[in-house]
Amino acid sequence: MAHRVIDHPPTAATLRRLERASGAIATRAVARMDEDLPWFRTMPADQRSWVMLVAQAGIASLVEWCRAPGRPPRLTGEVFGAAPRDLVRAVPLKQTVDLVKLTVEVMDDHVESVAEPGDADTLRVAVLQFSREVAFATAHVYASFAENRGAWDARLEALVVDALVRGERSEELPGRAAALGWAGTGPVSVLVGAAPGDGDAHSGVRRAARSQRCEVLVGVHAEQLVVVLGGAEHVPTAAERVAEEFGPGPVVLGPVVDRLSAAGGSAAAALAGLRAARAWPGAPRPVSADALLPERALDGDPLARAALTARAVLPLRTAGGEVLETVRAVLTAGGNLEASARALFVHPNTVRYRLKRAAELTGLVVTDPRGAWTLQVALALADLDGDRSLWH
Repeated sequence: MAHRVIDHPPTAATLRRLERASGAIATRAVARMDEDLPWFRTMPADQRSWVMLVAQAGIASLVEWCRAPGRPPRLTGEVFGAAPRDLVRAVPLKQTVDLVKLTVEVMDDHVESVAEPGDADTLRVAVLQFSREVAFATAHVYASFAENRGAWDARLEALVVDALVRGERSEELPGRAAALGWAGTGPVSVLVGAAPGDGDAHSGVRRAARSQRCEVLVGVHAEQLVVVLGGAEHVPTAAERVAEEFGPGPVVLGPVVDRLSAAGGSAAAALAGLRAARAWPGAPRPVSADALLPERALDGDPLARAALTARAVLPLRTAGGEVLETVRAVLTAGGNLEASARALFVHPNTVRYRLKRAAELTGLVVTDPRGAWTLQVALALADLDGDRSLWH
């Protein structure tokens, strides 16, 4: 781009007066923005202060340009470098053009009061030429931001997902996610599985998540695709759609948590489930990490073992000996209620009543193959824990 050169720059006295007035001009420019631009009034205070800094830096750059008219203005670093890069993300290009236009109008309004006698027209021409340079620089900044944003966002997203996988509870996580456009404050869950073979995991997952009106973060961790879903109206339905974008093999859905900063627990459960999922070849896809509690417990997951005890064993023990005894009898009899009733010397309807009570307490149906397996593992591990306690 060819930069303009001032043929007759303003006098040194005018430039000194412009320097002294720069703070007042910037303040008046921001006041005009507040008066004329409704969206500016709703901006956070820190972003409004950044705009003030940019306006002041712009006036200082104008003065410097007029003092060295043969040198192109260093707008990208001197002017736009006065504000954090987040301002480019927060303020769209069209709104930035409005800000520049208003600032130039305010500077033009102050020309007569700032310029030395006979120097007003020269200063006005300099302001006009400089405003064109600012317009070109603004377009360049936003073009560069758009070009680099994809790579920047990908790195930041990878950091957020990696932090969740490693179980970090950093206070910076919500802020980093917000910088990526994460606006959800509702339930969050983590979905894990194999990454697709074509290497393009992100775009398909994003389309699927957005079709379910979900917030989404995507990362690949040790060849495993990790997807964080937020704000889904019905998590299982959203997970089922997103799971279609994974590679072959099991896909595991971690438990729902109430906020992003607690999603590390969902990720840990999902990853533990993925490691153990091969022990259940017929598992649905996706399968919840809670449905894999017995496999996870057998694989050495202490959280799964504790969950089985809390959800299955303790409720049966506190219900009384008859309910637990009946569950064990039905498991021993392979689900045959008549054989169980004979072994217990009770009527089959009594067995059915006790099993109904057990299902109410644990959420597991003894006569269902999966429920029977879960109860059998839970009780066996509890018995082993009880035997160990006798030796210690």
